[in-house]
Amino acid sequence: MAQRPWSEACERNRGPILEVLREAFAGATRVLEIGAGTGQHAVFFAAALPHLEWQPSDRPEHLPGIAAWREHEGSSNLRPPLALDVDDARWPVGSCDALFSANTLHIMGWPSVENFFRGAGRVLQPGGVLAVYGPFRYGGRHTAPSNAQFDAYLRARDPQSGIRDFEAVDALAAAQGFKLTGDHAMPANNRTLLWRRIAGGCQSPAQPV
Repeated sequence: MAQRPWSEACERNRGPILEVLREAFAGATRVLEIGAGTGQHAVFFAAALPHLEWQPSDRPEHLPGIAAWREHEGSSNLRPPLALDVDDARWPVGSCDALFSANTLHIMGWPSVENFFRGAGRVLQPGGVLAVYGPFRYGGRHTAPSNAQFDAYLRARDPQSGIRDFEAVDALAAAQGFKLTGDHAMPANNRTLLWRRIAGGCQSPAQPV
């Protein structure tokens, strides 16, 4: 069995995220997690929210680690990890009524962020909830000096990555028929953003940030 990867940040932020998801996903039945990473969030949230079927997904290289966590302490409602790339024209999943992703939008290039929201618009049913955790800028400004430093680090490592403007990602969500329903402050200057799918979108583009 593969080793279980470890993220200290996942351990720190999982409790505050759960408090938001407990209410946001109260009426959901099937959650797709995009970019499940180490798998720590998946095993924790699935166990804490037993009414949900939790489907973790990520790129193939991350699946063994997620599977190791599932085998070690996964609950019966945690599905085997699924290979999924947001840039694929079709995602290998059926419809779901909730979607969760943590710390992914600032790692992807902007075209992939656009594809993330397009994919969410395809798989989420009307009334479905989209929850995204991570750092964001507001009005073109960082919310803390540490976020500005992190953004500079990301862009130096990969010019296509970086902390995204809230207004830009909200525009992408609106183009897919999502309405913002929550913006929750999280530890370490992060946010959890919530949208609900109201109707089909218009696929309008947005500018990279």
